[in-house]
Amino acid sequence: MTGTTSLAQVRPLFLLALVAATLGAVTLALLPHPPQVANVGDKWQHMFAFGTLTMLSVLAFPASSLLRIGERLSFLGAMIEVLQSIPSLHRDCDIMDWVADTTIIVAVLVVVAVARRAGAGGAAAQERRTALHPRA
Repeated sequence: MTGTTSLAQVRPLFLLALVAATLGAVTLALLPHPPQVANVGDKWQHMFAFGTLTMLSVLAFPASSLLRIGERLSFLGAMIEVLQSIPSLHRDCDIMDWVADTTIIVAVLVVVAVARRAGAGGAAAQERRTALHPRA
């Protein structure tokens, strides 16, 4: 694999959803007074946002490396925290927010990796059964 993703490997509807969700998450993160979306804590909001972004990334780029997806999303979380340190935004830069982002990114990617291996194992077993017992 060359490390690049061709357009044939991108799922456009999931890509559109990923772009919309990313713009929404970054906008909410950088608003001086974001609306209260749900009555849950800040870390849970971070985890919901980055869990969603992770799943949409995996669905939009199914041939991409999970490690690359995780690295780029974790970097996005870090950049949001850096931007929140701008005084005029009246936001707080909290490294624990980035830790929450990265934790859920890793958790989702582990689940995806396990599901992919289980699916690949199941497909390989099905191919072996078909090869041993061809239908007439």
